[in-house]
Amino acid sequence: MAHEIERKFLVADDTWRSAAVEPVDMKQGYFDTADEVTVRVRTRKPIRGDQQPRATLCIKGRAEGLTRPEFEYEVPFDDASAMLELFCDERIVEKTRFHVTHDDHLWEIDAFGGTHDGLVVAEVELESEGEAISRPPWLGSEVTDDPAYLNEVLANEGLPVRQ
Repeated sequence: MAHEIERKFLVADDTWRSAAVEPVDMKQGYFDTADEVTVRVRTRKPIRGDQQPRATLCIKGRAEGLTRPEFEYEVPFDDASAMLELFCDERIVEKTRFHVTHDDHLWEIDAFGGTHDGLVVAEVELESEGEAISRPPWLGSEVTDDPAYLNEVLANEGLPVRQ
């Protein structure tokens, strides 16, 4: 079984942009499911380069600590676009994802658009829950344990009051 172990932070300033690479526009929608399970469809369109648009269907289970079960499968882009329209209603987030390497970790920086415009978060995936990270200078408050910053909650409830 696959697992995802990650920490999530707000981003304090834009100094990360000078090191950012591989921007990708993403649109992800959430299916109406039980509280314990999240089902998401995501489309990805690279902004630069000649990579083709891609799409995935992802099923995530309930988190225990920083770890949650995750199953992700590639699906045809046109099918994913139809799923977004047919099944996700307005439970959608739009963002541009950038990659920034700091020390030995790859950070994913998500700059949200649409109804979530202005929100910028950074995530780092870990090999284990106890893995140490070096905090980049542009990193703000940790929001790993704040469910308001889960993408599925943002899609369903909008921006949290505090940013």
